[in-house]
Formats: sequence, C-alpha cells, structure tokens
Amino acid sequence: MSLIRVGTASWTDPTLIQSKQFYPRGCSSAEDRLRFYASRFPMVEVDSSYYAMPSERNAQLWAERTPDDFTFNLKAFRLFTGHQTPAKALPPDIAAELAPVFAKKRNVYYKDVPDSLRDEMWLRFERAVRPLRDAGKLTALHFQFAPWVVPSPDWKRHLEECVGRLPDYLLAYEFRTRAWFDGRHDDATLAMERDLGVAHVVVDEPQLGTKCIPQVWDVASPRLAIVRMHGRNHETWDIKGSTVASDRFDYDYSDDELREIATPVRDLAQRVAELHVVFNNNQGDQGQRNGRSLMAMLGDDAFGADTRADLI
Repeated sequence: MSLIRVGTASWTDPTLIQSKQFYPRGCSSAEDRLRFYASRFPMVEVDSSYYAMPSERNAQLWAERTPDDFTFNLKAFRLFTGHQTPAKALPPDIAAELAPVFAKKRNVYYKDVPDSLRDEMWLRFERAVRPLRDAGKLTALHFQFAPWVVPSPDWKRHLEECVGRLPDYLLAYEFRTRAWFDGRHDDATLAMERDLGVAHVVVDEPQLGTKCIPQVWDVASPRLAIVRMHGRNHETWDIKGSTVASDRFDYDYSDDELREIATPVRDLAQRVAELHVVFNNNQGDQGQRNGRSLMAMLGDDAFGADTRADLI
C-alpha cells in the first residue's frame, strides 16, 4: 500500500513561532518544538540546509528526537543547486580559501569553486546528513534548482554530477523555470529524471511567466514523488526587496482548494511507494494548519492520520 505523508517545509519559521498558533505554551526549546511537530505530522522538510551547510550533530539530534516512523527530506545546500552563495553561507575555512574570488564579487557560484573545494563540500554535506540516513529517517535530498538552471548540456551534466556525488541517497529534483515543463519538453524532462533515478516534484504555485512551473502529475522514481504546496499568491510571488520567505509564500489554502488537490494526490500515490505533500506556505501557521486539514480530508489514505493527535 502506498504511503501519503503530509508535512511542512521547516518547523521553526520565525512567523510560525511568533504566531503562537501551533506550539503550545512552554514549548520553546528546539527539542520541544521538534518533538511536538513530530506528534502532529509524519514528515518534515529541512529548509535550513539550503542556507548553510547542515550539521552532523543536528542531524543526529533530529533522529533522536523523532518517532521511529518519522522521516525527513533535506534540502540541498545552495551552492549545489546553482544559486549564488555568499561567504557567510560557507564554512569559514572554505570561504577563506575562496577569498580571491570574494575580493572581486559578492557571491560565488558552483563554477567558481576549484575542484578540490567542490570535492570537500560534497564530502562534508554527505557526512552531515548521514546520521539521518543511518537512522532510517531520511527519505530524500531535495534539490530545488535556481531559475537559470535550464535544459542545456552544461546543466544536464550538473544534474548528473549531483546524482553521482550522492550514490547512496535518493534525490528529488524541483525545477524553477517553465523551460523544463512547457508542454513540449515534459516527456524529455521526465525521461531524464527516470534515467537519473531521481524523484519527480509536482509544484502548486501561481502561474506567472517563465519562472513558474505548471502542475505535472507524473512519476519518475517508483520510490517517491513529492507535491510541494507553495501557495497561490500572485501578488507576492515575485516580490522585490523582501528578505524573508514568509512574504513571498503568504497564502492560506481554502478547504475547496485542498479538496481539489486531494484527488490527484490520491491518484499519484497509487503509482509510487511513498508520496509526500509538503506545505511551503509559511506566514504564521498557514502550512501547519493547511497540512493538518489535508490529512483529515485524506483520512485513512494519509499516513499517521489515525494516530497523530489534534488534526483539525
């Protein structure tokens, strides 16, 4: 039987904590918050690992503080996904090695990093996430690529490299330019994902130009598919000058919209061993509230819906 796991992207967004709508009074430590979150949801996506290299110690603690049937998806570090990377996001010794580059530019990109430092970064990343894998609590490493990662020979080689760098892990690929799924390249993109053995990511987001991907309800890996719920806020999707993600992903799904999503979620779940629905709308407790509502709607089809407390 396929598993449908519902969760959110992060469990410690500042506006979530400030809202005081999800965590009970007195639940203020990192340990308490994760334990409480894991009593309500069967999975979570780690978002912090995109902004800075993850920590082996934190991964070990996450494994220890969650139930045996709980699982994580962990976002890949920004350097690996084609994004601009400032010095402060890098380990201090790596940033120091790249000082000549930073003397000329504010950010580095993957192409700017010498091969020896690339090797070291990949080794550190793998070592940091290994405790979750060893505990049986890591489902996928989620690669959300930059909008300028397009279907070109160079970028396709990079997608292959990511898989080759992490042979013992399941990767999930999320693209952020319509060039991959424009109606003409859909089949080729899905075929590439299947050849690479990565999980396909369905996105729900506003449809505003080339930086937006339509919903493509399909499967690449038989092991996993992911549905990421970014919200449908057209006004804030491409907002300029914002410094916090909650400004961009400020959206509260209605019950009708969630019921609309529940149908293809159930259908897609029949084609994979496991399907994750991740709510990335994150102003206050939007994601947590919408996620719990969807679990209730899915009923017996949602993993943990009959045992996780306080679903609605």
